Amino acid sequence: IFKFLGAISVDLGKDRIKPYLPTILTPLYRELNSNYAEQDPTLKNLSQEIIELLKKLVGLEDFSLAFSSVQKQANQKRAMRKKQRALQTVANPDIAARRKLKRHKNKAETRKRKIESLRPMYKAKRHRSHTLKDLAMVE
Repeated sequence: IFKFLGAISVDLGKDRIKPYLPTILTPLYRELNSNYAEQDPTLKNLSQEIIELLKKLVGLEDFSLAFSSVQKQANQKRAMRKKQRALQTVANPDIAARRKLKRHKNKAETRKRKIESLRPMYKAKRHRSHTLKDLAMVE
């Protein structure tokens, strides 16, 4: 998709690409600012190359205006999601409590995996549940 966006940008030219610049920059910006553990470095490099291409194509001033609007929009969305999460904690405490328990459980499991990788002889105790639900063969 990034290659397609770059090709379309070059094909349209300087004047016809300007109205579509924020739409094109949105996924590129998202890829550049993502911090996932399994992130593909080739995608990040490709998005950086396309951004450089767009910068040369449209000019620094127009590019900067479009890029700053995309940044502002992303920050607003992030702030809104954070606010929604905080409101949900107050509105639905049971859902928030379940989420918190799940997060703590995952954190403990991660810690055990890390200890096992650092010290291969050590085996961390795993939580064993003996409920009927855990014993049943459920897909």
